[in-house]
Amino acid sequence: MDIIDIHPHIISDDEKRYPPAPLFGKRSDWSQERPNTVEALIQAMDEAGVAKAAVVHSSTTYGFDNSYVVDGCNRYKDRLIAVGSVDMLADDVQTVIKNWAGKGLAGLRIFTGGSTKDFDPSELDNPRSFKAWEMLAELKLPMCIQTGPVGLPQVRMLAEKFPTVNIILDHLARPDVLDGPPYANAAGLFELRDLPNVYMKLTPRIFGDVKKEKASAETFFTRVVETFGAQRLAWGSNFPTSTGTLSEILATAEQGLACLSDEDREWVFGKTAQKLYPALS
Repeated sequence: MDIIDIHPHIISDDEKRYPPAPLFGKRSDWSQERPNTVEALIQAMDEAGVAKAAVVHSSTTYGFDNSYVVDGCNRYKDRLIAVGSVDMLADDVQTVIKNWAGKGLAGLRIFTGGSTKDFDPSELDNPRSFKAWEMLAELKLPMCIQTGPVGLPQVRMLAEKFPTVNIILDHLARPDVLDGPPYANAAGLFELRDLPNVYMKLTPRIFGDVKKEKASAETFFTRVVETFGAQRLAWGSNFPTSTGTLSEILATAEQGLACLSDEDREWVFGKTAQKLYPALS
């Protein structure tokens, strides 16, 4: 089984060529404390046994300038593809998306909040952004959405309005799982089951949360697979944003998903990623 990671990040060590210009004006701590070049990512992948990756642009370092993630991934086209960010409300957003796709961008991501800002889902249902979604549908590009439970109503609206665009929820949209089975506090997440174009990204955050209070890996991940099917789940390392080596992060994920069948794990650790990003096949 080829293991594929759909959520690592890279940061250039050449700030003259790739100057930081973080979204919302505040650079993330991790990008300064644990910067990771594309070369370092490839080395970490080799050490961990990760075959390929969809590298997610660091909005909290570079804003809407996808130059480094595109340039870096293009250097390793046999193993990496780039996922970038654009200003969804810009008048020329369709042209911008086309231009970046022409340079190698294989998907997009909306950062509505996280490490440097509270979540604000208002961008998601702003009608000015819909032309960007129309271009995603035309180019057959998936969209990752970084939001929390507060943004799930907007996710539903977008999934229904643009049914041919695959939507990937970063960090599972950060559900509250501490109440344990039947995970009533995460009801908003499970209510998305009827949307076939909504996918879930399993990252270190959830593997940590299922070890707390009344949650457990066995009960939560079994419930997620029963609800969505493993074909809609994919693993992402969040390396180096999350602490630890890529090998350690992968080992934690493998331990957490040991309760699943071999076939389900094959989907989570590789086949779903290839479905979302055919260039990784």
